Amino acid sequence: MKTQKNKLPCTEEEIRIIFTKNYSTITHEIERTIDNILINKEGQEIIIEKIIKRAHLKNNNTQIIDGLIYQKIIETNNNQIREKLLKKLPNGIINFTKFNQINYQNLQNLLINKKFEEADKLTQQCLCEIVTLKTNNQKNWLYFTDIQFIPKEDLFILDLLWKIYSKGKFGFSIQKKIWIKNNKKWDKLWEKIDWLKKGVMKRYPQEFMWTIDAPEGHLPLFNQLRGTQTLSYLFNNIEW
Repeated sequence: MKTQKNKLPCTEEEIRIIFTKNYSTITHEIERTIDNILINKEGQEIIIEKIIKRAHLKNNNTQIIDGLIYQKIIETNNNQIREKLLKKLPNGIINFTKFNQINYQNLQNLLINKKFEEADKLTQQCLCEIVTLKTNNQKNWLYFTDIQFIPKEDLFILDLLWKIYSKGKFGFSIQKKIWIKNNKKWDKLWEKIDWLKKGVMKRYPQEFMWTIDAPEGHLPLFNQLRGTQTLSYLFNNIEW
Protein backbone atom coordinates (compact mmCIF):
# COMPACT_ATOMS: atom_id res chain seq x y z
CA MET A 1 0.00 0.00 0.00
CA LYS A 2 1.47 3.35 -1.03
CA THR A 3 1.53 6.25 1.40
CA GLN A 4 1.53 9.94 0.57
CA LYS A 5 4.72 11.74 1.49
CA ASN A 6 4.89 15.23 2.97
CA LYS A 7 1.15 15.71 2.79
CA LEU A 8 0.24 19.24 3.85
CA PRO A 9 -2.54 19.89 6.37
CA CYS A 10 -5.73 20.91 4.65
CA THR A 11 -5.58 24.54 5.79
CA GLU A 12 -1.97 24.92 4.70
CA GLU A 13 -2.72 23.49 1.26
CA GLU A 14 -5.74 25.78 0.88
CA ILE A 15 -3.65 28.80 1.83
CA ARG A 16 -0.90 27.81 -0.59
CA ILE A 17 -3.45 27.59 -3.41
CA ILE A 18 -5.05 30.93 -2.49
CA PHE A 19 -1.75 32.78 -2.75
CA THR A 20 -0.74 31.23 -6.07
CA LYS A 21 -3.58 33.02 -7.86
CA ASN A 22 -3.72 36.64 -8.99
CA TYR A 23 -7.28 37.75 -8.32
CA SER A 24 -8.91 40.67 -10.09
CA THR A 25 -11.88 40.46 -7.73
CA ILE A 26 -12.78 38.41 -4.67
CA THR A 27 -15.66 35.96 -5.13
CA HIS A 28 -17.98 34.84 -2.35
CA GLU A 29 -16.40 31.38 -2.62
CA ILE A 30 -12.88 32.71 -1.95
CA GLU A 31 -14.14 34.82 0.91
CA ARG A 32 -15.87 31.83 2.49
CA THR A 33 -12.67 29.81 2.15
CA ILE A 34 -10.70 32.50 3.99
CA ASP A 35 -13.37 32.73 6.70
CA ASN A 36 -13.17 28.96 7.22
CA ILE A 37 -9.37 29.09 7.42
CA LEU A 38 -9.49 31.82 10.06
CA ILE A 39 -11.86 29.83 12.26
CA ASN A 40 -9.17 27.43 13.52
CA LYS A 41 -5.90 28.29 15.25
CA GLU A 42 -3.71 26.43 12.76
CA GLY A 43 -5.21 28.36 9.86
CA GLN A 44 -4.78 31.66 11.69
CA GLU A 45 -1.09 31.03 12.37
CA ILE A 46 -0.29 29.97 8.82
CA ILE A 47 -2.18 32.77 7.09
CA ILE A 48 -0.76 35.51 9.36
CA GLU A 49 2.80 34.35 8.78
CA LYS A 50 2.10 34.22 5.06
CA ILE A 51 0.84 37.79 4.65
CA ILE A 52 3.55 39.17 6.96
CA LYS A 53 6.20 37.47 4.86
CA ARG A 54 4.63 38.70 1.62
CA ALA A 55 4.39 42.28 2.92
CA HIS A 56 8.09 42.35 3.79
CA LEU A 57 9.33 41.12 0.41
CA LYS A 58 11.41 43.85 -1.26
CA ASN A 59 9.72 43.42 -4.63
CA ASN A 60 6.34 42.48 -3.26
CA ASN A 61 3.48 42.90 -5.70
CA THR A 62 0.68 43.56 -3.24
CA GLN A 63 -2.52 41.72 -4.14
CA ILE A 64 -6.13 42.28 -3.17
CA ILE A 65 -6.13 38.93 -1.34
CA ASP A 66 -3.57 40.38 1.12
CA GLY A 67 -5.73 43.43 1.78
CA LEU A 68 -8.85 41.34 2.34
CA ILE A 69 -7.12 39.02 4.81
CA TYR A 70 -5.61 41.97 6.67
CA GLN A 71 -9.05 43.58 6.99
CA LYS A 72 -10.66 40.35 8.20
CA ILE A 73 -8.04 39.86 10.90
CA ILE A 74 -8.35 43.48 12.03
CA GLU A 75 -12.13 43.05 12.27
CA THR A 76 -11.97 39.80 14.26
CA ASN A 77 -12.99 39.55 17.91
CA ASN A 78 -9.89 37.47 18.58
CA ASN A 79 -7.56 39.97 20.24
CA GLN A 80 -4.60 37.59 20.20
CA ILE A 81 -4.57 37.09 16.44
CA ARG A 82 -5.24 40.78 15.79
CA GLU A 83 -2.41 41.92 18.08
CA LYS A 84 0.01 39.48 16.49
CA LEU A 85 -0.70 40.94 13.07
CA LEU A 86 -0.53 44.56 14.27
CA LYS A 87 2.79 43.92 15.96
CA LYS A 88 4.35 43.04 12.60
CA LEU A 89 2.21 45.16 10.27
CA PRO A 90 0.84 48.04 12.36
CA ASN A 91 0.14 50.32 9.41
CA GLY A 92 -1.37 47.94 6.88
CA ILE A 93 -0.13 45.92 3.93
CA ILE A 94 1.64 48.78 2.13
CA ASN A 95 4.76 50.56 3.40
CA PHE A 96 5.05 54.21 2.37
CA THR A 97 8.63 54.95 3.42
CA LYS A 98 9.62 56.11 -0.08
CA PHE A 99 6.70 58.55 -0.31
CA ASN A 100 8.00 61.36 1.86
CA GLN A 101 6.08 64.30 0.40
CA ILE A 102 2.52 62.99 0.63
CA ASN A 103 1.14 61.14 3.67
CA TYR A 104 -0.76 58.16 2.29
CA GLN A 105 -0.94 56.37 5.63
CA ASN A 106 -4.09 58.21 6.70
CA LEU A 107 -5.76 57.05 3.50
CA GLN A 108 -4.66 53.47 4.11
CA ASN A 109 -6.14 53.64 7.64
CA LEU A 110 -9.50 54.86 6.34
CA LEU A 111 -9.68 52.20 3.62
CA ILE A 112 -8.69 49.38 5.98
CA ASN A 113 -11.65 50.39 8.15
CA LYS A 114 -13.94 50.82 5.10
CA LYS A 115 -14.55 54.50 5.78
CA PHE A 116 -15.04 55.09 2.10
CA GLU A 117 -16.62 58.55 2.17
CA GLU A 118 -13.77 59.96 4.26
CA ALA A 119 -11.27 58.08 2.07
CA ASP A 120 -12.81 59.57 -1.06
CA LYS A 121 -12.40 63.12 0.25
CA LEU A 122 -8.82 62.41 1.30
CA THR A 123 -8.01 60.94 -2.13
CA GLN A 124 -9.09 64.19 -3.75
CA GLN A 125 -6.99 66.13 -1.25
CA CYS A 126 -3.95 63.96 -1.98
CA LEU A 127 -4.25 64.53 -5.73
CA CYS A 128 -4.61 68.28 -5.23
CA GLU A 129 -1.71 68.31 -2.80
CA ILE A 130 0.54 66.55 -5.32
CA VAL A 131 -0.23 69.14 -7.99
CA THR A 132 0.14 71.99 -5.51
CA LEU A 133 3.62 70.77 -4.59
CA LYS A 134 4.62 70.35 -8.24
CA THR A 135 3.29 73.69 -9.47
CA ASN A 136 3.46 75.83 -6.34
CA ASN A 137 -0.15 76.83 -7.01
CA GLN A 138 -2.82 76.00 -4.46
CA LYS A 139 -5.35 73.51 -5.84
CA ASN A 140 -8.79 72.64 -4.48
CA TRP A 141 -9.84 70.72 -7.58
CA LEU A 142 -8.05 69.64 -10.72
CA TYR A 143 -8.26 70.59 -14.39
CA PHE A 144 -7.08 68.34 -17.21
CA THR A 145 -3.89 70.43 -17.49
CA ASP A 146 -3.01 69.46 -13.91
CA ILE A 147 -2.91 65.70 -14.54
CA GLN A 148 0.54 65.91 -16.13
CA PHE A 149 1.98 66.87 -12.74
CA ILE A 150 0.79 63.69 -10.99
CA PRO A 151 3.62 61.10 -11.02
CA LYS A 152 2.45 57.69 -12.22
CA GLU A 153 3.95 56.20 -9.06
CA ASP A 154 1.58 58.25 -6.88
CA LEU A 155 -1.42 57.53 -9.09
CA PHE A 156 -0.57 53.82 -8.96
CA ILE A 157 -0.39 53.76 -5.15
CA LEU A 158 -3.69 55.61 -4.76
CA ASP A 159 -5.36 53.18 -7.15
CA LEU A 160 -3.76 50.18 -5.45
CA LEU A 161 -4.96 51.27 -2.00
CA TRP A 162 -8.54 51.47 -3.22
CA LYS A 163 -8.33 48.09 -4.96
CA ILE A 164 -6.72 46.02 -2.22
CA TYR A 165 -9.07 47.23 0.51
CA SER A 166 -12.27 46.86 -1.55
CA LYS A 167 -11.95 43.27 -2.82
CA GLY A 168 -10.87 44.70 -6.16
CA LYS A 169 -14.15 46.60 -6.67
CA PHE A 170 -13.00 50.22 -6.45
CA GLY A 171 -10.21 52.25 -8.04
CA PHE A 172 -9.40 54.45 -11.04
CA SER A 173 -8.10 51.48 -13.03
CA ILE A 174 -11.37 49.61 -12.40
CA GLN A 175 -13.31 52.57 -13.76
CA LYS A 176 -11.03 52.77 -16.79
CA LYS A 177 -11.62 49.08 -17.60
CA ILE A 178 -15.39 49.60 -17.45
CA TRP A 179 -15.05 52.73 -19.64
CA ILE A 180 -13.03 50.85 -22.27
CA LYS A 181 -15.39 47.88 -22.15
CA ASN A 182 -18.22 50.28 -23.00
CA ASN A 183 -16.41 51.81 -26.01
CA LYS A 184 -15.29 54.85 -23.99
CA LYS A 185 -18.87 56.11 -23.78
CA TRP A 186 -19.10 58.34 -20.71
CA ASP A 187 -22.88 57.98 -20.26
CA LYS A 188 -22.44 54.21 -20.31
CA LEU A 189 -19.69 54.46 -17.69
CA TRP A 190 -21.83 56.64 -15.40
CA GLU A 191 -24.66 54.15 -15.80
CA LYS A 192 -22.48 51.09 -15.11
CA ILE A 193 -20.85 52.55 -11.99
CA ASP A 194 -24.19 53.96 -10.76
CA TRP A 195 -23.41 57.66 -10.83
CA LEU A 196 -26.74 58.50 -12.49
CA LYS A 197 -30.24 58.82 -11.09
CA LYS A 198 -32.97 58.97 -13.74
CA GLY A 199 -30.37 60.00 -16.28
CA VAL A 200 -29.00 62.86 -14.18
CA MET A 201 -25.71 62.89 -12.23
CA LYS A 202 -26.37 62.04 -8.59
CA ARG A 203 -26.03 64.67 -5.88
CA TYR A 204 -22.88 64.56 -3.81
CA PRO A 205 -22.52 63.08 -1.25
CA GLN A 206 -25.94 61.89 -0.16
CA GLU A 207 -26.94 60.00 -3.29
CA PHE A 208 -23.72 58.04 -3.68
CA MET A 209 -23.01 54.73 -1.91
CA TRP A 210 -20.24 54.60 0.67
CA THR A 211 -20.12 50.90 1.46
CA ILE A 212 -18.45 47.80 0.02
CA ASP A 213 -21.86 46.88 -1.45
CA ALA A 214 -21.64 49.72 -3.99
CA PRO A 215 -21.37 48.63 -7.64
CA GLU A 216 -17.98 47.88 -9.15
CA GLY A 217 -16.19 51.13 -10.04
CA HIS A 218 -18.55 53.33 -7.99
CA LEU A 219 -15.61 54.74 -6.01
CA PRO A 220 -13.55 56.83 -5.82
CA LEU A 221 -15.34 59.85 -7.20
CA PHE A 222 -13.23 62.23 -9.26
CA ASN A 223 -14.40 65.62 -10.52
CA GLN A 224 -17.69 63.88 -11.23
CA LEU A 225 -19.49 67.20 -11.74
CA ARG A 226 -16.70 68.88 -13.73
CA GLY A 227 -17.01 67.13 -17.07
CA THR A 228 -15.02 64.29 -18.56
CA GLN A 229 -11.78 65.84 -19.83
CA THR A 230 -9.86 65.65 -16.56
CA LEU A 231 -10.91 62.05 -15.94
CA SER A 232 -9.97 61.16 -19.51
CA TYR A 233 -6.46 62.51 -18.95
CA LEU A 234 -6.26 60.60 -15.68
CA PHE A 235 -7.27 57.35 -17.41
CA ASN A 236 -4.61 57.93 -20.06
CA ASN A 237 -1.97 57.95 -17.31
CA ILE A 238 -3.05 54.52 -16.05
CA GLU A 239 -0.88 51.93 -17.75
CA TRP A 240 -1.41 48.96 -15.43
